[in-house]
Amino acid sequence: MHTWNETTPIYRQLADRLTGQLLAGDPPEGEAMPSVRVLAGQYLINPLTVGRALQMLVDDGLVESRRGVGMYVQSGARARLRRSERERFLKHEWPLLRARLLQLGIEPDQLNWDL
Repeated sequence: MHTWNETTPIYRQLADRLTGQLLAGDPPEGEAMPSVRVLAGQYLINPLTVGRALQMLVDDGLVESRRGVGMYVQSGARARLRRSERERFLKHEWPLLRARLLQLGIEPDQLNWDL
């Protein structure tokens, strides 16, 4: 069961989820995205909402629509996505995280970097 928050449109939340999957390499570049029908069934949402989310990925240059055959992950999409996500993290998330670490007195050597 997938839950959606009420503050962000569902198509935007789905686009974010799909972007996260693309960042993880799923599906790989050059491969087909799941169809609108499959995604609508998987997430229990309207196919028009799915179409809007996929259009966001097209607009961002991550996937391309191939008439009659579906959506495919663009070559270089993962690298472009990684660059933009890194930039967003360093510009928006890191300053907040750094401020919180300083506020709590957490030193770099206290952080566990094992993944």
